[in-house]
Amino acid sequence: MVVSISATGFKSGLGTSFYGSWGSSSSSDSFSLVNSVPSQVRVGKPVRSKPMMKNVNEGKGLFAPLVVLTRQIIGKKRFNQLRGKAIALHSQVITEFCNSIGADAKQRQGLIRLAKKNGERLGFLA
Repeated sequence: MVVSISATGFKSGLGTSFYGSWGSSSSSDSFSLVNSVPSQVRVGKPVRSKPMMKNVNEGKGLFAPLVVLTRQIIGKKRFNQLRGKAIALHSQVITEFCNSIGADAKQRQGLIRLAKKNGERLGFLA
């Protein structure tokens, strides 16, 4: 006897129907299934997307609009050159200050990091 029961559970045939029983699989079906599954699976290196060079400080800080406008006016390449010179000059000023007060290299590095954080908050690194 074959009973037709639909996916919804009604005998009226709404949707697709299942014919047969769960216990009547042949040994050749299970043998072919076992042979179709690979015995070893190779796992490759995960694919990583390239990091986007996007500034997280874009538009943040008091001076950010001025910095963004300046970059648009003079161009990205020239702007990055100018910014690099300004950062280098500021680091030299901090180094000279540390030498004059007798601060060691660790304190000097801490002041440079503090200057960078302040620059981010004010929008100079936008």
